[in-house]
Amino acid sequence: LMSQTGGVCRASNYIGFIRKALKDAGFGHVPVISINPYGMESNPGFTYSLELAKKGMMATVYGDLISRLLYKVRPYEKIKGSADLLCEKWLKKCGESVEVGDKREYKENIYAMVKDFDNLEIIDVEKPKVGIVGEILVKYHPTANNDIVRLLEAEGAEVVVSDLTDFLMYCAYNETFKHKQLAKSRLNKFIGDIAIIYMEHYRKDLRKALKNSKRFNPPLEIEELAKLAESLLSTGNQGGEGWLLTAEMLELIETGVDNIVCVQPFGCLPNHITGKGMIKAVREIHPQANIVAIDYDPGASEVNQLNRLKLMLSTAQDNMVEALKKDIDDKTVNSYG
Repeated sequence: LMSQTGGVCRASNYIGFIRKALKDAGFGHVPVISINPYGMESNPGFTYSLELAKKGMMATVYGDLISRLLYKVRPYEKIKGSADLLCEKWLKKCGESVEVGDKREYKENIYAMVKDFDNLEIIDVEKPKVGIVGEILVKYHPTANNDIVRLLEAEGAEVVVSDLTDFLMYCAYNETFKHKQLAKSRLNKFIGDIAIIYMEHYRKDLRKALKNSKRFNPPLEIEELAKLAESLLSTGNQGGEGWLLTAEMLELIETGVDNIVCVQPFGCLPNHITGKGMIKAVREIHPQANIVAIDYDPGASEVNQLNRLKLMLSTAQDNMVEALKKDIDDKTVNSYG
């Protein structure tokens, strides 16, 4: 199975490459199925179902939540390895839950998971927060980004990564622009709206659990993200991660994450426009933004990537120290009237 958006992306060609690789390796009989909303592949013998959609959404929301919770507490864990152990516990439990697909168990797991990570022992220190945005594969897959999350944590940072569900909603939300501005089908817009409602239904308890927690914050709704993006560009920018990439940078900064790494494959033209190409515009609105764009490809230098990250972190540390000094000075002035 491989998911595809069907847009202007190199992944649109991956199915053919995977089939060729399997055939060359002597496994040409192994079927390769494309999961996409545009009918790019006929996929004989494979059918979509409500059960598949339900379990797919459960798995996606579970994954988003585990990432949010783990990245928030792991840099501060009091007992080394305790956050990863808790993560492994919940990965196993969530995997079993998805296999069954029981909605009540799904809901109970979300609240219990947040409670567990809320109560994990942590140390009281402050670390620079670093957000990761960019092309969807490089952004989430540790092999594609040389395990950037662990690298940043080892350098003394707290990593913030947005939810995969946001990207799915972005794809569905784009149908509104296509209908209003490009005279595309009203039916596609209706399907997109229903898809967003369906996804939010499964995200509802995640939002509630995070909002009522001690350490975590809920994600923005897709309409709020689109509004952020429209302050700088049109939501007609739908190639690759499109306007969502810009919106995620603005969301991070407005929630106190001024340090951002924009990751992308070298040949990803859409993200060079709405990611790397928007950095100057973002800084004009938020001068404190500390953003670095890094290319990830087999031919890219890992040493160069590491050096650029360390330079960004050095600036982040300096900015944090300056902010603490200013805060102390302000408190001193206020205490003496």
